[in-house]
Amino acid sequence: MLQPRAVEETSRRPALIVLYASLALGAAIRLYVAFTDDGIFWPDETYQSLEPAHRVVFGYALMPWEFLDGARNWALPGFIALLFKLAGDDPARYIGLTRVAFVVIGVASAYGAYLLAKGLGAKELPAAAGAACFSLGALPLYFGHRAMSETASALPVVLGLWLVLRSDATRRHLVIGASLLGLSVLLRLQCGVFAAGAVLVLAARRQWRPTGEVFGVLLVWAVLFGLLDKLTWGSWFHSAQKYIEFNLVKGGGAAWGTHPWNHLVQHLFFSMKGLTLVFGLSLALCVQRARGLALIAFAFFALHSVVPHKEIRFILTVLPLFAACAGVALSFVPRGATVFVLAVALVSALEARNLTWHELGAYPERGEQKAWDDYGPFNRLLLAASKQPQVCGVYIEGAHLAWVGGIAYLHHKAPLYMPGMAVPQRSINYAITAREGGEVVARDGNLKLVHLPVEPCTPDQNYSWRLP
Repeated sequence: MLQPRAVEETSRRPALIVLYASLALGAAIRLYVAFTDDGIFWPDETYQSLEPAHRVVFGYALMPWEFLDGARNWALPGFIALLFKLAGDDPARYIGLTRVAFVVIGVASAYGAYLLAKGLGAKELPAAAGAACFSLGALPLYFGHRAMSETASALPVVLGLWLVLRSDATRRHLVIGASLLGLSVLLRLQCGVFAAGAVLVLAARRQWRPTGEVFGVLLVWAVLFGLLDKLTWGSWFHSAQKYIEFNLVKGGGAAWGTHPWNHLVQHLFFSMKGLTLVFGLSLALCVQRARGLALIAFAFFALHSVVPHKEIRFILTVLPLFAACAGVALSFVPRGATVFVLAVALVSALEARNLTWHELGAYPERGEQKAWDDYGPFNRLLLAASKQPQVCGVYIEGAHLAWVGGIAYLHHKAPLYMPGMAVPQRSINYAITAREGGEVVARDGNLKLVHLPVEPCTPDQNYSWRLP
């Protein structure tokens, strides 16, 4: 006769198989994408992360206005700068290491969804199925390797809520969990919704001592946020003030487009039809079983839905919470529903390869084009240019500089130019172009890296290193 411990381990085995198989498959897909897709979804994944990090480590970069005027803090670029420093003086290595680090963060976020669901009463197999929803979902797979604050902050959010909201939370759990939530706000200011939500949920439960402890730890992290800005920008909470002023007071984000309130839910559905239905139903069921988690997740999604400028990437941070809600909800419905959700997650992973700009809600003029490797050839040719000696200027034809990899890919202190920019004579000796002619150094599709016979080539001393 099996002993109770043996029975428990036997009953857990299918759940652990599902969990680790889905995590392994999600990791394999993310790693494949990380080393085959050099494209860009939005300039932030270069100019809010890689480019400032390059400036920290190597002393030069093409900088966006946010890191000149101080509308971002240096937490995310600082983390990436550490990866650059570890990888050494080779853009292929430090960009590769950064992508692998974000793959690890993505897979760990899926595991965090499992832990969060378990901590709120989910059974083993449903919790594993919930984790699979994030591990194999098309949107998390598409964004999984990209150096973005939304991707980076998802892990401390889901782990922080797991530690803070669990029914058996000790003081140690509360301190570590609140610290993770505080870290998430450093990485992305909007994560303050999760931190505030955790405090409100504990207060609603009348857990006054845990509420006070979590609030106190978050206050310490708020001071650290302000101190980081003081040390880097010269005044307390400088980046938060600038960011709020630009986006909420001046409505500056609207310059990149405005959308109706249903934009996010619409394109969440277009990109992951089956999983969106799973998340919606799970959220409704989760209100009865894990109300705090459901309300925090809903509040974050709803607040982003009422902001005029919306991008599908803005909700990446909440998707592990939706996955945890699925794990909780599946624990209280027939077992067959869990198998169905696992199948839906697998289908989403298969459909990820066909994601279009229309499904992601971006670039409507190119809506039917696949969203993978967009501008990737330009970035691979910049990496090829990084290996050339004595680069003094590169002209990029056919792309705005915001949509290419910048100095982090080129790794030469050489100006980048695009059409419409004034180019002094004898100041460029390489060009990325589709035109024929010249000494071709490298090819990628119909694009070529061409060496121009300019001797001597003199870098433009008056070049503005501000991103146009």
